[in-house]
Amino acid sequence: MLATRRNILSLVGATAAVSGGAALYLHGRKLPVAQADASTPASTPVAAPAVVPAIPAPPANAGPNSPFGQRSIGSPTAPVTAHEYFSLTCTHCAEFATVTMPQVKPNLVDTGKLQIIYHDFPLDQVALMAAQVARYLPPDEYYPFIEALFAAQNDWAFQPNEDYHASIYKYAALAGMDQTTFNAALADDKLKAFILQGQQEAEALDHIDATPTFIINGRMYPGAMAYDDFAAAVAKAAAG
Repeated sequence: MLATRRNILSLVGATAAVSGGAALYLHGRKLPVAQADASTPASTPVAAPAVVPAIPAPPANAGPNSPFGQRSIGSPTAPVTAHEYFSLTCTHCAEFATVTMPQVKPNLVDTGKLQIIYHDFPLDQVALMAAQVARYLPPDEYYPFIEALFAAQNDWAFQPNEDYHASIYKYAALAGMDQTTFNAALADDKLKAFILQGQQEAEALDHIDATPTFIINGRMYPGAMAYDDFAAAVAKAAAG
């Protein structure tokens, strides 16, 4: 099943406010590397030079608890940092979240070996809405919420004739978000522009064109990596 399982909705209108209307994602966008050739391991790293993750500057008055702040898990002093580019409607991102992360978090994150920094890379309007809502939760509730959305992806993201506002709100309410905050999240055009700007910079500067993609201490790994491959990449990064 392709990451573009649902027909991808154009983000041209939302993107216009950021880049003058350049279309980033249309129905014919490039498919994730992990699906392009089954004979090529998804964890095959991209060659040097090292990649420096593109991170958009938040508004001047945005603190760490604002929707514009960094969303991450793990110690900021961990020897290895993994930047994950993901879309909440990407089935391969959901695979990594539900199959690999249950081993990554206790073995690598909770032990102080790894910090994971999350970067929104929405493939469609539904993923963009969900990303905005996720960022309106307190930072310590961000990871549990996106993991819950990935675990229930088929329930809220792919149902025919779905009322996506209602289906996303169902999970936001379980996370403690009220309707007023939910509506404010979806109406926040500055946050929408911030997410899309980060997505555009990641594509233009780091050549991110697949979800999920990981940048582990400057080395790029596209695709939903199995735990052994991911742990090996982290070990390699730790060894220098």
